[in-house]
Amino acid sequence: MHYEDFKHIVLERRSVRKFTDEPVSAEDIRELIDCARYAPSDTNSQTWEFVAVMNKEKIKEIEAITWEELHKRAAAAEERGLSKEARLLTKSFGPYATAFSDAPVLIVCLATPYNSKFRERIFDPIALVDDAVWAEEGIKSSCLASQNLMLAAHARGLATCPMTGPVLLAADRLREYLGIDATREINMVISLGHPSERPGRLPRKEVEEILTIIE
Repeated sequence: MHYEDFKHIVLERRSVRKFTDEPVSAEDIRELIDCARYAPSDTNSQTWEFVAVMNKEKIKEIEAITWEELHKRAAAAEERGLSKEARLLTKSFGPYATAFSDAPVLIVCLATPYNSKFRERIFDPIALVDDAVWAEEGIKSSCLASQNLMLAAHARGLATCPMTGPVLLAADRLREYLGIDATREINMVISLGHPSERPGRLPRKEVEEILTIIE
């Protein structure tokens, strides 16, 4: 592949929240996960797993769970005198956090425990870092795999949108509903389908704003 072809894929990918009724095949999903699993990971630990929800009723139930937990947070905010914030949570963040509801597929991205020969033989014996740091290692690699998945989806003519709303609001209930093992951390959800919209390109910071070159 030429560099310009790859850059086109990167620049043309969008976060899409509206999808057609055309289904996504299990083979499509397997292809995307095949690309995801070739992401880099710390000591090749491959700290990622994916749950692909293809059942529309289950996706709607996940939406309902998310809304229920959001309304609980809004009610609690109201009781603390934060009426404006409660309204914003419901009217602004709610639709944003549940924009996966009409997607034919919802992919739940998991981070698995980080284990490696370095951790076992060196890091843990000398107490290199707190145990909480290792959870972050799993999330980092899971994010890399998720980006692979989204770029592959775009190249395949599909669209995605990564979201953390259901995780922020209802991670425990989502875990219980989908039967996700307690050792797996829910990192994000990604809606997947055939796009029915073409969002414009959002502005990005200039390279000079985000890059420091040390020679």
